[in-house]
Amino acid sequence: MILYVTGGARSGKSSFAEARAAASGEAVTYLATAQAFDAEMTTRIGRHRADRPAHWTTVEEPLDVPRALRDAPTPTVLLDCLSLWVSNMLLLDWTNEAMLEAADELLSAARARPGLTVLVSNEVGLGIVPDNALARRYRDVLGWVNQRCAAASDEAIFLVSGLPLQLKPSKEFHES
Repeated sequence: MILYVTGGARSGKSSFAEARAAASGEAVTYLATAQAFDAEMTTRIGRHRADRPAHWTTVEEPLDVPRALRDAPTPTVLLDCLSLWVSNMLLLDWTNEAMLEAADELLSAARARPGLTVLVSNEVGLGIVPDNALARRYRDVLGWVNQRCAAASDEAIFLVSGLPLQLKPSKEFHES
């Protein structure tokens, strides 16, 4: 099952995703895409590490996320986040096509997994049009990646001010 969780900055996405991963009742791999390029990001990453349950496996992979997902050692995987993954590829000057192909490869790996895969991403398309080409390109590519992930997911949740809004109910929700 693929669960897609999106929302703005500080919307509660990560906390919600972590709770859903923990509720799976299975061992969890936390697949982190962040890179510490400055002191503030180092502090953020440290906070995220400290907040996770100690018994979860952490895999830090900024680029080859499809491989890391295929190689995950546990039934449940929480990928946090697609936003930084796209940023990582963009900063290395990947083409839009290459980034979208990587997203398709990621979704193929997620579909092939037997357990729950939780994909977390920022929604960056609700604000003003960015004033520079790089920021517009990032917004566009992440929007396309998010669309693909939401379409491929079994369930999609949008977090607003800490409140989850169901965009795409799970099949289990429909059957009950």
